[in-house]
Amino acid sequence: MFQRTSYVDQIQINTISFSSSLQIGDSSIINGFSRALAVQRETEIFYSNEGNFFEYKVFSRPIPFLPVQEQFSCETFNHHPIIKVGKIDIIGISSSSLLHVGNSKNISMEARVKHIRQLLPREDEQIGG
Repeated sequence: MFQRTSYVDQIQINTISFSSSLQIGDSSIINGFSRALAVQRETEIFYSNEGNFFEYKVFSRPIPFLPVQEQFSCETFNHHPIIKVGKIDIIGISSSSLLHVGNSKNISMEARVKHIRQLLPREDEQIGG
């Protein structure tokens, strides 16, 4: 893992919500995962049996990770191995997001959202035309 030191004088965050995190310090593994159904309706109706993720393929379909085919070499020299930041100012961190100050070895983040829009029938659709 890279050996750098991170200095942050001030962090201001208004909101951290929905499985999000603020992590200060080094980490070996970070896994973030979020699922959401976003239903937009013209009328305010809620059916108590809604919200089964398994009904939608987007939540079970495997994500195709393509292997890296190119050969590459990387050499890093941290001439001055310190990262210094004066202030981090964030309005909001949401939906399995992460603000991480420090070194990381492995990071995996995944978000899956199904957007559904349910509109009322229009007059010409009700008549059949």
